[in-house]
Amino acid sequence: GNPAYKAYMSFVYPKPNQAMHVFDLKKHAHLIATQVMMLNRAWHASRASYLRNVDRKQAKIAKRHEMILVLDNVRSAYNVGQIFRTAETAALKQVITCGITPHPPHAQINKTALGAEEYVPTSHFQSTREAVAHLRKEGYTVIGMETTSNSKDYSNVEYPQPLALVVGNEVSGICTEVMNDCDALIEIPCYGIKNSLNVAAAVAANVFEVLRQWNSEQ
Repeated sequence: GNPAYKAYMSFVYPKPNQAMHVFDLKKHAHLIATQVMMLNRAWHASRASYLRNVDRKQAKIAKRHEMILVLDNVRSAYNVGQIFRTAETAALKQVITCGITPHPPHAQINKTALGAEEYVPTSHFQSTREAVAHLRKEGYTVIGMETTSNSKDYSNVEYPQPLALVVGNEVSGICTEVMNDCDALIEIPCYGIKNSLNVAAAVAANVFEVLRQWNSEQ
């Protein structure tokens, strides 16, 4: 049968080895009802022709933007997965992982990237400084995303092509030596107690600001 029917039947006729784990019948009923509701929502969404919540058939990207993301010892695979998702939706040229940054294939990356990592060119460097030096030799302007007294507002910067954006560890940020290797430093202004966004959120905001500028120049 369909998924909603299967969810309902799993509640009415639980498997013997599962029944002993259902201590709260009301809570379990609510869980199954929520599952059926979400399946019903998904069905209605699939019938709405105006929605664009289904991926296009996979094809080779005709043109990738001249932007590379450099991940300097980003710790969380879930953050890395979200960054790959951003890179794919923005059709970026590459994601470079450095140091301890998790690298595909990786189950936790896949969980937040939802398979996007399979369509983004990627490579790994043991040293972020080595990656930055390589990119500068290739003619890339390297800009670090870091909150410092010398950082410029990310929306008030003109971004040249080709461009490499460097992002750092969730706690310690970009290595100071790597910052010294960058052509410029930028930051996203924050207005609360925390002085910065989550690294994956910051990457998404900055990438699409760059693309907004580049597209407005065309």
